[in-house]
Amino acid sequence: MNKVLIVDDDVAVTNYFMVFLMQTDRFDSTVVNDSREVESILKTQSFDVIMLDLDMPNVSGIDILNMMLAKEISIPVIVLTGANDVDLAVKSMKRGAFDYLTKPVDDEHLIEVLDNAIEHGAVRETMDKLPAHMEQGELGHSETFTHLPTANPEMVLLLRNAEKVAKCDLSIFIWGEQGTGKERLAMAIHQSSLRADGPFVAVDCTAHIREEFSSELFGRAKDWSGKHDEKQGFVEAAAGGTLFIDNVDCLGLPVQVRLKRVIQNSEYYRDNSTEIKKSDVRIIVASTRDLTSPRYRESFSRDLLYHLMVNSMKIPPLRSRPEDIPLLADHFLQQELKKLDREENSLSISDDLLELLVHYNYPDNVQELQNIIASAVVGAEGNEITPDDLSPYIRERISPGENTGDFTPAVLKDIIEDHISETITYCGGNLDQAASLLGISVDELKRHISETEH
Repeated sequence: MNKVLIVDDDVAVTNYFMVFLMQTDRFDSTVVNDSREVESILKTQSFDVIMLDLDMPNVSGIDILNMMLAKEISIPVIVLTGANDVDLAVKSMKRGAFDYLTKPVDDEHLIEVLDNAIEHGAVRETMDKLPAHMEQGELGHSETFTHLPTANPEMVLLLRNAEKVAKCDLSIFIWGEQGTGKERLAMAIHQSSLRADGPFVAVDCTAHIREEFSSELFGRAKDWSGKHDEKQGFVEAAAGGTLFIDNVDCLGLPVQVRLKRVIQNSEYYRDNSTEIKKSDVRIIVASTRDLTSPRYRESFSRDLLYHLMVNSMKIPPLRSRPEDIPLLADHFLQQELKKLDREENSLSISDDLLELLVHYNYPDNVQELQNIIASAVVGAEGNEITPDDLSPYIRERISPGENTGDFTPAVLKDIIEDHISETITYCGGNLDQAASLLGISVDELKRHISETEH
């Protein structure tokens, strides 16, 4: 039987859960009504999952989560909270909780969440038993991470965790600024997984019309009227491999609900069809936004988010890891030489150029560094790339203080209006998609448009 620890100061609640779980003949429950006893119980007993109330006197649920983090107790935790305490639930997820349930709890949903949490705990235990060399900062499949060279401690930990998570089929949420290498990381995870021989399908939500994206993602059955032909979706195309969905925050809520079903039950249905199809695909999603922020509470499904946040990875921006710039610059240089069919290391980066590169802040992150190197290789005439080999635009952009004389102050209101207008144009006039990219509600976007027109 699976061992469950139920922590709640309400005796009626714990008694109900204990009796209900006992009737399933699958769970052995231990009840704690005084939260001050939890730490000592965890020292002497082991559990497969913990059901934890957040609002308790003496020691709160958040306090217990903090204690478990500090003592590295990795038992999956399902937090229990009131319907109006979503912020508290989000806070608990950031402290390691697996999932949350609002009271009163639906019995069927409780069993489903318990099963998912126990499965997740078993996977985590398996990953913790992987070879010791991985705990020493080495990567068992380092060849798949060669396009992510790093000397930054935070990145080393991230890559080590990425290779561990690659061994299982759990979904992953990667987030970070534009150009930090989210797709590169997703590809490395795929190539280090048991699905490496299967397809890696990458799709960017911003490249598709929002209203039509459900058929792009899940496919479409032939319309009885003959208006629409049968169409294979990305989920089906990635069968046996990995589906990478970038800018997942641009998905509409109905599509988010269907994506959650793929992740949770490995099931989906095509547009124009009610036939349930099985899915053998791993889902990795990415975003430039912190979807746990309150601003996305109405536009992004909480249920989907909590399934994704179980394995979330934040890629730090390049400006916060300058020690990686020389490594990445040389890596991109060798890539460009290979494309041009030139001998490896036949070209090097001068100290003057490297000095500029290391002190530049890279608003477009790793992608911008790659573009700078590619441009420099084209302009190089000797066996060393210097600042003079850069295009005038790039040289001015990365040189400190040289472009200050061309700065022209602008009214902030005009800058905002131009940015909104350009975003709407980029989204083909789709206000829902534009609002998501801008990080505001559709109503707020419409208000901005109305104010501009007047």
